[in-house]
Amino acid sequence: MTANSPTILALDFDGVICDGLIEYFEVAWRTYCQIWSSANDTPPDDLALRFYRLRPVIETGWEMPVLIKALIEGFSDDKILQKWANITPQILGADNLDAKEVAKKLDTLRDEWIATDLDGWLSLHKFYPGVIERLKMTLVSGVNLYIVTTKEGRFVKQLLQREGVDLQPASIFGKEVKRPKYETLRELIEKANTKPASLWFVEDRLKTLQLVQKQSDLAHVQLFLADWGYNTQPEREAGADDSRIQVISLSQFSQDFSKWI
Repeated sequence: MTANSPTILALDFDGVICDGLIEYFEVAWRTYCQIWSSANDTPPDDLALRFYRLRPVIETGWEMPVLIKALIEGFSDDKILQKWANITPQILGADNLDAKEVAKKLDTLRDEWIATDLDGWLSLHKFYPGVIERLKMTLVSGVNLYIVTTKEGRFVKQLLQREGVDLQPASIFGKEVKRPKYETLRELIEKANTKPASLWFVEDRLKTLQLVQKQSDLAHVQLFLADWGYNTQPEREAGADDSRIQVISLSQFSQDFSKWI
């Protein structure tokens, strides 16, 4: 640990450590076919690539099959990027659906997939180049490493174990904690052995970082926006213009902490 190192490093998982786009598309397509009774179970050739590009508009998982429906219906990429908040209720309303219903179908399909083919499901998650090495170096550096994510903690642990990174369950705060990420960051600071704690948080969603900013007691937390994750160019520009947020690249992330700032 150096003078330019945090005492606590908190990382988002999907979009920072792991790229789950292939799995996202596959489960979203299956859910779309079930909800909208698609006669053809083979997606159009360009659908996956368009879905990958537009993934940053998704805030919660249930929106993924709705995004596919929007693409099939002919919405342009630009319109989806600019008007997604208006498009989702329009699509749901047209078929008398609600978000909870879509979420339940998606979760059920994913659970069935995991129950019948866990290895196949896990294999669709890819790690960004250099990230596993960064995690391993952090674990032996004396910095306390935590994962703060909306993915289920048990899957985070399994995916990391496949790459030789053995994080204890107490270091993984997943979907099951059911609370905003800023509350988890607050808890990490409160229970830190080193006082005062220096916490760095790496996230790919600008809105999540902005929610942390609104917490007056977390004003000392160093915030980083991962530019390789699920965000758009306007979001990266907004992050770069924010004095509290540091936009970092994958190459920076993979290097020593002193190179981050």
